[in-house]
Amino acid sequence: MAERSLAGQEGVGFVPTRLRQGLALLGALLLSACASVVPRTEPPPPPPPPKTGDLDLDKGLPTDTERHRVALLVPLSGTNAGVGRSISNATTMALLDTKTERLRVTTYDTGKGAAEAAKQAVAEGNRLILGPLTADEVRAAAPVARAAKVPIISYSNDESVAGNGVFLLGYSPEQSVERVVGYARSRDLTNFAALVPRGVYGERAGAAFLSRVKAAGGTVVAMETFDRSAASVQAAIKRLAASSSYDALLIADVGRIALQAGPLVRANGGADVRILGTELWNTETGLTSSTALRGAWYASVSDNLYRTLSSKYRASFGTAPYRLASLGYDSVLLAVRIAADWKPGTAFPVGRLTDPEGFSGIDGAFRFSRDGIAERALEVTEIGAGATSVVDPAPRGFAK
Repeated sequence: MAERSLAGQEGVGFVPTRLRQGLALLGALLLSACASVVPRTEPPPPPPPPKTGDLDLDKGLPTDTERHRVALLVPLSGTNAGVGRSISNATTMALLDTKTERLRVTTYDTGKGAAEAAKQAVAEGNRLILGPLTADEVRAAAPVARAAKVPIISYSNDESVAGNGVFLLGYSPEQSVERVVGYARSRDLTNFAALVPRGVYGERAGAAFLSRVKAAGGTVVAMETFDRSAASVQAAIKRLAASSSYDALLIADVGRIALQAGPLVRANGGADVRILGTELWNTETGLTSSTALRGAWYASVSDNLYRTLSSKYRASFGTAPYRLASLGYDSVLLAVRIAADWKPGTAFPVGRLTDPEGFSGIDGAFRFSRDGIAERALEVTEIGAGATSVVDPAPRGFAK
């Protein structure tokens, strides 16, 4: 368990999306704070244990009447420790960038058990939980938090765990599919096919694909599944070629699969097909080297501010962050924003999370629906020769 808090002037870290000014301020925070983090290659050592008289171990952390206690639940051990550390480091950057003195963020390791981490966080007086990372961890932590009336803002995107005090910041495959299919229809593409992986992600992406094509007035001519092996991908593409013609093909999987499938699509009747992708393509650096993917479109959150965050992260920690680090950064900015009107020691004002105007952060505009799922403003990117370009920018906010 590690605590982090900063003294200093409170910053404007998180703002409603109605303002162009807010995004400018957020960008300014990132740029101006570059010199405020001392570069290092490893996280600082943990603080020395308190003297016996400073802390009653039976009662947990001391009462804090001036700052809000916020728990960060991420894996710092186990399989996902790298992701958890990246998110934790990003929350530290957010505290530094906002210079807030209103939050005390304490980190709890879910690698040793999410339920146990949640119990400790609640027992020590935290009124808001950021994290956990995975749906299974949320399922373990949620009953503990719910019983204590402590809301959870999780980094998961599994909609089955949302609601009843659990809010999800994770990127939704459904929203990405809907966005790129809608854009394709606006460009007069009519007949759609899809390649979707077997498993939960594929099921979600496939259902969103069928629904959105129908709603947009297009026609689904084929949808094939595969198990991510080279032979299975090739067989699925051959089945597509034998089924019927299509002018748009969704490859609802990671960029690595798109790189593998693209040449096969072009060689099996899809020479002129417009290839579409999801938010999973956003982390693949090799897409622009593939001639088969030239002209492909995919929908994701904007990377404009993330690139600055990533550069600062490298300077501070000596390594590149995981892409999910932005979720940790944005969750702290959200807490800072709400802390302006949140009295220390009182329950977190959970109703503020469903403001229809939403919020804006590193990943652009977003807002929580009543069922706890983050609706995000996504952009559409086109793959070119050696570079990508945004062909349909993300909206700056939401219509009520």
